[in-house]
Amino acid sequence: MGDFDKKYGFDASAHPRAPNSAPSGRGGINDQRPRDWLAAIIDGSDDAIVSKDVKGIIQSWNYAATRLFGYSAEEVVGKSITIIIPEDRLEEEPAILAQIQSGNRVEHFETKRRRKDGSLVDISLTISPIRNAEGVVIGASKIARDITERRLAQEQQQLLMVEMRHRIKNLFALAGAIVSISARSSAPEEVVAQIQARLSSLSKAHELTMSALRDEPESEERVDLLSLIRIILEPYADDGRIDVQGDNPQIGGASITHVALMLHELATNAAKHGSLSIADGRLSIHVRDTAEDVHIDWQEVGGPGPSPDASADFGGRLEKGVTGMLAATLERDWKAAGLAVSIVLPKAKLGN
Repeated sequence: MGDFDKKYGFDASAHPRAPNSAPSGRGGINDQRPRDWLAAIIDGSDDAIVSKDVKGIIQSWNYAATRLFGYSAEEVVGKSITIIIPEDRLEEEPAILAQIQSGNRVEHFETKRRRKDGSLVDISLTISPIRNAEGVVIGASKIARDITERRLAQEQQQLLMVEMRHRIKNLFALAGAIVSISARSSAPEEVVAQIQARLSSLSKAHELTMSALRDEPESEERVDLLSLIRIILEPYADDGRIDVQGDNPQIGGASITHVALMLHELATNAAKHGSLSIADGRLSIHVRDTAEDVHIDWQEVGGPGPSPDASADFGGRLEKGVTGMLAATLERDWKAAGLAVSIVLPKAKLGN
C-alpha cells in the first residue's frame, strides 16, 4: 500500500488502474500515478474533504478540514465523525449513514459542526457513497464548505427587511398623524400647505435616518445636536408645542445617523402613542454637555396614558439601538404627566 493509500485509507488493489497510469517514458506528467494526482487535488482543495467507513469512523482528513475544524489528521483519523458533531445534532449522523448505506447521495445539506475550540461553524455538506470493486458501499466521502459568511449575509438581509418593514409601517402612521395635526387648520389651503411642508420635513428626517442603514463611507460632516433635533422634530412642530433648549455640542461621523435614528424612534412613538398624538400635548427636550458625556432629557406632557404593548416594543427597539451603536445608557419613566426619557451618550462615540 502506497503513501496515498495509507494517508487516505484506500486499498488500491480494490480499484482498477486507470489507462493513463502506465509510464510514458518521457518523464512527463503521465509518470505519476492517478492516486498521486488525486492526493494533490484533495490536499489542495479549499473545501474540507473527509472520508469515513460505514460505522462513521474517520479514514481520511485533508488540509482544508484541518483549517475548518482545527483538528489535524493525526488527531481524528480512526475516531468517530461525531467528534465534530454538536450534541444537539447527533441524530443527523445515523440518518446520513442510512442514506449512504442505501447507496444514496446527500447534497448541499446545511448544518452546523463543532470545531476543536468548541465554536460552531455553519457548513454545507455533500456526501457520496464509496464502493469497492464489487460495488458494495464501504464508506462515504464528505465535502464540507464553510457557509458562515453567507449565513451572516442572509441574517443581515433579514434584519434589514424587518427594519425596513417597521420603518415603512411607521411612515404611513406618521403620514396619518401629520394629516390629523394639519387638519386642525380651518382653511383647506392651509391644510394642504401644512401637509406638504410637514411631509417635506419628514422626508429630510427620514433621509438622515436611512443613511444608517446604507453601506456608505463614514462622513466627515459635523452637525450641531440642537439643529439635528429640530430637523427630526420639524414634521410634528405645531403652535410652538415643542421646546428644544440647552447646550449645543457638535457630533460627527457615523454617530450623526445613529443619533438621528434614535431621535426619529422617539418622535415616532410620541406621534403614535405619546404627547404629539393629541392637540394639547407638549414636548420639551433639554441637552446638557459635560466633559465625558452628552445628556438628553426628553419629557412629554399632556399625552394619553401609556400603552403597555406599545411602550414595551418601543422601549426594546430604542434601548437596543442606543446601547448597541452608541454605547449609551437609557432610562424610561412613564410619569403621570407623560413619558420621560433620559439618555446619556458617551462623547467618545459621538465623533468627538
